[in-house]
Amino acid sequence: MKKTRVLFVSQEITPYLPETHMSKIARELPQAIQEKGREIRTFMPRYGCINERRNQLHEVIRLSGMNLIIDDNDQPLIIKVASIQAARMQVYFIDNEEYFQRKHIVTDKNNQYFSDNDERMLFFCKGVLETVKKLGWSPDVIHCHGWMTSLLPVLLKTKYKDDPLFAESKVVVSLYNDGFTPAMDHRLAEKMIMDGIESEDTQLLQNPDYNNLIRHATSFADGIVETEAGVNPELVAFAKELKKPVLEFKNVGLELADSCSDFYDEVLLGEQVAELAD
Repeated sequence: MKKTRVLFVSQEITPYLPETHMSKIARELPQAIQEKGREIRTFMPRYGCINERRNQLHEVIRLSGMNLIIDDNDQPLIIKVASIQAARMQVYFIDNEEYFQRKHIVTDKNNQYFSDNDERMLFFCKGVLETVKKLGWSPDVIHCHGWMTSLLPVLLKTKYKDDPLFAESKVVVSLYNDGFTPAMDHRLAEKMIMDGIESEDTQLLQNPDYNNLIRHATSFADGIVETEAGVNPELVAFAKELKKPVLEFKNVGLELADSCSDFYDEVLLGEQVAELAD
């Protein structure tokens, strides 16, 4: 019996970025899931503030070299990798000179969100799926962490739905307190349609504020995880109204990895489940 394959896609991971609730989970959860006998791959953006020498990043030539079309422009995709020796795991980095070479993450030095965050998000999500295709690695579960991953569910269920590598893949979206203002570029839905997504699959992106972005992601997900306390109750309620498996955040004394591991199995089986531990 083959191992369940879990692809982790995260907006941030420590130690490459400062420790936050999200970056800590994105670092520790893949290791714990791997230790439970699952096969894993982990991806994040290669922000310009990440020190390549200190973290021993190097380009993977065989995976780099393709171009992704974003808003009718060709953007080169560069793939880098680093190892977290203590966890015996690798992290793949999606890189591009225009989108990810700047020295800040999602806001500029004045704490203003970058005007092209929508394109950076689209490039990142497409880059992950294209790289996984090059790896020839078919994930059973794709677990998304952070709004930067929010377009991956719709891409998986539309543009990549006929790719045999992803035909059986289930996507899980984690909910965090990572909101932003103001809304993204109003042309996000148009850019998605230009990329081959049907207009009816972009309705929530017509006004691409944070809440609509997360609603859109959860509407295309197969399972939703409430990953920290205090998540916007409107988003949690929307997720539950979808009648899909929702793993709630409750302090019941279980380990996060145990809860998520069981949740992956239940999503793969299509069953409803209950609670997430602190």
